[in-house]
Amino acid sequence: MKFLEKKKYRVMSSLSKYLFIIIIVFSFAMPAIVKADDVTCPDGVTKVATLDLCPPPTLSTKINNPLSPKIDNIPKLIAAILDIVLIVGVPIVALAIIYTGFLFVTAQGNEKKLATAKTAILFTLLGAVLLLGSWVIANAIGTTVDQIKNDQPK
Repeated sequence: MKFLEKKKYRVMSSLSKYLFIIIIVFSFAMPAIVKADDVTCPDGVTKVATLDLCPPPTLSTKINNPLSPKIDNIPKLIAAILDIVLIVGVPIVALAIIYTGFLFVTAQGNEKKLATAKTAILFTLLGAVLLLGSWVIANAIGTTVDQIKNDQPK
């Protein structure tokens, strides 16, 4: 076992001695071995060697609207978001009202359960007012902005 270790280290030490010479020889020999090919640019011009650079290509890209072609400004985006929130929120409010009714029925006169049911109905109705109120305010602001735009002199 010791013989293999000694031999392994001896090979590594001799490689490390000659590693610098190997790197120098390859760095001088590589340009002679590898020849640069002629490059044809996209515009059809052939460049000799790789030192002559092709002009950068012109890009004509367009980012498409990922939402919808109908949503092209901020008020329409806000209206679309509010429509989605209403579609999801109104059934949740209806289910919450049904659940609070269930809480009132199961309370059966217990003061703690009645207090919990009253708190639940209060927060449910408050959420419904916020949900529908945000829609009303957004529509009022949108129509006001549209009227201001239309009243501007041209």
